[in-house]
Amino acid sequence: MKIGIPRALLYYRYHVLWETFFRELGHETIASPHTNKTLMDAGSHYAIDENCLSSKLFFGHVSALEGKCDAVFVPRIANYGKDGVMCSRFEALYDMSANTFRGHEINFITCNVDLQQKCPEAQAYIMLGLSLGASENEAKDAYQKAYAAWQESHEKHIQEEEAKLHDDRIKILVVGHSYNLYDEYIGKPIMKGIEQLDAVPICSDAVDLKQAQTDSLTICKAVPWIMNRELLGAISKYHNDVDGIILLTAFPCGPDSMVNEMIIRRIKDRPILNLLLDSQDGNAGIETRLESFIDIIRFRKEARL
Repeated sequence: MKIGIPRALLYYRYHVLWETFFRELGHETIASPHTNKTLMDAGSHYAIDENCLSSKLFFGHVSALEGKCDAVFVPRIANYGKDGVMCSRFEALYDMSANTFRGHEINFITCNVDLQQKCPEAQAYIMLGLSLGASENEAKDAYQKAYAAWQESHEKHIQEEEAKLHDDRIKILVVGHSYNLYDEYIGKPIMKGIEQLDAVPICSDAVDLKQAQTDSLTICKAVPWIMNRELLGAISKYHNDVDGIILLTAFPCGPDSMVNEMIIRRIKDRPILNLLLDSQDGNAGIETRLESFIDIIRFRKEARL
């Protein structure tokens, strides 16, 4: 069986886990292409206007997999219990996808992670494995290997980002969800732009996720969304080691708009640039803002010497 995985949203967080899990069960995986203008336009066509840019891109990636696989994997992730809830779009993503593409030649498979309903992640993947014809032991073994591979990959990523802190150049913590940071069309140009300005981007997802939950409490104790709490934890971790902070948000993300405003009000000792990504063509405006932001930081550092 060939399983398609949209290269959007939680792909950048969990793709190692997903690909390893399906491979261990004997299935082939195929990811959709990197985001481009065609995929963005397709996503805008299939999504309602109120969807955030990241959700629109997801539907574009789903459409790109039509006819190229036996089924498309779209997980439904509601919450991780006391650790926090996900944005409601992640809980509804499978249902939105199945309804949006009804009548198309696309089959969907899912797993349902919902600790509040006593369905933890491991159980969700075991049930997915059973639905694909594996035995319970095979599914359990596949998940354990997949989780170990994901954990190893994530720890390596943390080490790589932490190594950048030893660089003598200006360091910028880029605070954003991984699906925005690493998207080839909306996030990567910003990371490259920072590097072209002779500065070092530090990615906010390079944190121990459990520790980040705890660290987030030093900034705010009342954020319900688990992924935004992780971003706060990243600010707490890297705050003293960076020269500035960029908040990277896809329009019109509700959780980010609320949390970013709180960050701007509470973090006063580091320059902050709030970048809002939308579907308009061209990055000229963003490039100008990046250049000005980093120039200001550079001038301040030189003035202190």
